[in-house]
Amino acid sequence: MLMPKRVKRRKQFRGSMTGKATRGNKITYGEYGIVALEPAWIKSNQIEAARIAMTRYIKRGGKVWIKIFPDKPVTAKPAETRMGSGKGALEYWVAVVKPGRVLFEISGVAEETAKEALRLATHKLPVKCKIVSRADLEGGAGSED
Repeated sequence: MLMPKRVKRRKQFRGSMTGKATRGNKITYGEYGIVALEPAWIKSNQIEAARIAMTRYIKRGGKVWIKIFPDKPVTAKPAETRMGSGKGALEYWVAVVKPGRVLFEISGVAEETAKEALRLATHKLPVKCKIVSRADLEGGAGSED
């Protein structure tokens, strides 16, 4: 599973997820992608499950890009532990995702295959998503200006 090789600080504050994604909101590598519609923390094992679902469906054809990386540590205290005595131990890593963020991209396969692979991947993620093509996002950006 994905996690940083090393970090400056072991534990982090929770932070906020308000607002829309200003970076990573365009399809840069592939032809089709998954865009998050709501804010969420996506765990490293959920990212891995979505990746496996896609690569299995396309039978190792085409190419898949993962556009998010779990670089935020989440801590938890053990069950049945009294309050106090410091912050809990690191449990897992999450990627902070805001609405509009492109999570995965895919190319090198037929449109139906790509869309079905991305649909299977969305079921593995804890956030509402939509499947978009490169033309959809570029067309949407051009009409707003």
